[in-house]
Amino acid sequence: MRKFNKATLVALTATAAVAGSLTISSPAMAASSPIAACGSGYHVIDQHNLGSGATIYLMYNGSTNCVITWKKTYVGTPTSMAVSITKKNADREGYGENGDFSYYAGPVKIDAAGTCVSWGGSAEHYGSWYSGWSHCG
Repeated sequence: MRKFNKATLVALTATAAVAGSLTISSPAMAASSPIAACGSGYHVIDQHNLGSGATIYLMYNGSTNCVITWKKTYVGTPTSMAVSITKKNADREGYGENGDFSYYAGPVKIDAAGTCVSWGGSAEHYGSWYSGWSHCG
């Protein structure tokens, strides 16, 4: 996972969606569920389906947000995916991950208690989705 400013994160995500070949980090290890991938203490606070192919999950543990793009099709086969989260602060601190993944992209985490976040992701064949500022405070 790498830290990016908002402009870089948007550019990287767009590039990955178009090219499908940019890799920022190594593929994630398989976990049994999105919550297991984030770790103990997390619970789902929001989600967005990318058609029938993947779901983007936003989770929270009381201080840290965690986002995962979880595959529902092509499971076990590397396909282009991305996930990102940005918090609404002075420098628009954000984190993202994209590349070819067999099970899920992420997790990406950010300490964001008391502030808004923008979160989303993409999955090859199923498009992309990114929220506006949400889950404030």
